[in-house]
Amino acid sequence: MRLVSPALVLLMGALSLPAAEPGPSGALAAAANDQLFPQRSPWACVQQTIGTTVITIEYHRPAVRGRAIWGALVPYHQVWRAGANEATTIRFSDTVRIHDQEVKAGTYSIFMIPRPDVWTVILNRRAKQWGAFEYDPKQDLIRFEVKPRPNAFTNWLSFALDPTSDSTAYVQFLWEKLKVNFLVGVNVEAITAARMKKLFAQRPNDWKVYCQAAEYALTQAVPLHQALEWVDRSLSLQENATNLAIKARLLYEAGQLPEAIELMERALRRARAARQSAATIGPMERDLSSWRQGQ
Repeated sequence: MRLVSPALVLLMGALSLPAAEPGPSGALAAAANDQLFPQRSPWACVQQTIGTTVITIEYHRPAVRGRAIWGALVPYHQVWRAGANEATTIRFSDTVRIHDQEVKAGTYSIFMIPRPDVWTVILNRRAKQWGAFEYDPKQDLIRFEVKPRPNAFTNWLSFALDPTSDSTAYVQFLWEKLKVNFLVGVNVEAITAARMKKLFAQRPNDWKVYCQAAEYALTQAVPLHQALEWVDRSLSLQENATNLAIKARLLYEAGQLPEAIELMERALRRARAARQSAATIGPMERDLSSWRQGQ
């Protein structure tokens, strides 16, 4: 099993996360920031990262307030904004797949057509619009049907993003006593490979890029020889406790136990001399102790 220390997981940040990924943006964020008085249906935002792909939903949250909702406040068989005020939007930082259809990176409005037994979910290319008053079906990107499910009472309309694996997440809509879900899939391996290629070209002399690529390979189906090439490149640029420890772990995975022990000992000496934190030194010590017992 390939084990990754908490300290090295933290180091992966520059590779695993976009360099600058915005949160709430555009007209909705401006409206939220400029709102001077309380709104009856307040603005909200939910965000989730899948791999390095960020999914962001911005919406307004009406409350039930004792009213009949389905087939009454929200009519059946009519296009609905899936919230209140501005149309609800969903943003993908990379291309994703929904119901076996490709959805390019970008921001889309979400509309729904509620019915007693089945709902239609719509992603529309026109993101900035008020409600569904100017909804144009010609701008629809995709439409698909989902079945509403009974759910615990939810007073304030809510969206949630619930990861189901390293590469998928459910978009969840909850209000009153219903829940509507649909799955979003991300090609994490392809996106990460493209990101690595770009970073290698942009930062060819940055030891951290190659170090983090090798660290990422510890937990993924990346050939060990490729990961060792990356960590050797990192070491050639700047040898330190971090990339020494990563190479030690890669050698351990390759079955080269004596070499792994020798390198981890060097990494520990470097880390202690640099007075690095227990969060960095502790996992190195545990790995080394475990490997020595296995000799």
